[in-house]
Amino acid sequence: MNTEVVVDRLKWAKTKEFIKQRFGQYPSVTSALFLIGLQEIGLVHDELSKEEKQEVMHVGVCTLLAQEGFYNLVGKDEDGWPHYETTKKIDSVDIDNQENLLKKLIIDYFEAYV
Repeated sequence: MNTEVVVDRLKWAKTKEFIKQRFGQYPSVTSALFLIGLQEIGLVHDELSKEEKQEVMHVGVCTLLAQEGFYNLVGKDEDGWPHYETTKKIDSVDIDNQENLLKKLIIDYFEAYV
């Protein structure tokens, strides 16, 4: 992953609009990761601790990076939380490329709905 990641701005705008229509505001990358994590877990609790929110976002990140082969879903625990294993090393990239990769994968995740 040494190359620059380019985000399709129109697709990103459509994805943000899709999320806004359902939740009332445009998402940040972080809030989109949180939504994906909630979707994957099937979680609808009203209150989550800070640690639980971080874990939900981690599930969102793993779900997206699994699309690129960096993680593999091992299974779900008794509470329904997915568990992943690392399948290949992620090269270190600058923050802009990290964000662009996540945006691209968020677009891909929601593309079936947009």
